[in-house]
Amino acid sequence: MGRTVKDPTKGEPGCAGFAVLTVERDFFDEMTMAEHDEILSDAEREALAVVSAPVAPSPVVLVVDDNPVNSEALKLYLKSRGIESMTADGAQEAMLKLHYEPRIALMITDLRMQPNDGLELIRRIRESERAALSIIVVSGDTDVKEAVDVMHLGVVDFLLKPVDLGKLLALVKKELKIE
Repeated sequence: MGRTVKDPTKGEPGCAGFAVLTVERDFFDEMTMAEHDEILSDAEREALAVVSAPVAPSPVVLVVDDNPVNSEALKLYLKSRGIESMTADGAQEAMLKLHYEPRIALMITDLRMQPNDGLELIRRIRESERAALSIIVVSGDTDVKEAVDVMHLGVVDFLLKPVDLGKLLALVKKELKIE
């Protein structure tokens, strides 16, 4: 079991690499902090800080409609514009997703849904821990009183169907602070 250790100072084969590694390790171990500071310039340090900073989670848009064709179409449209979204098929599912998904930064909801309508959903949100959530209402069938009630609940905007997708996209980008 006893193995002979070769002396690197005598030029024995297989010892040169060990000697170099030992010298390099000792060299770096003895460097002072001031010598490390001179390795990167201030600009390089700033750039490194930017690329190594944690990435903020991307915001998500919640699309709420009891008609899956409408919600999926809007979800696909937003995705085609680089905006992450998810759908909920009604008020109950929307409240669950809002509770469990903190990345939801904006909700687009229809008003006419069963069993709970969009107006009731907005009221419940305004009374919850997500009260500050930005909300855009999209509806094809409403009256003036209902539209006024919705606006009093602090929604971003009220759009009538068929939706002007350009206007909707501009509102979404503004609320998510996307350029």
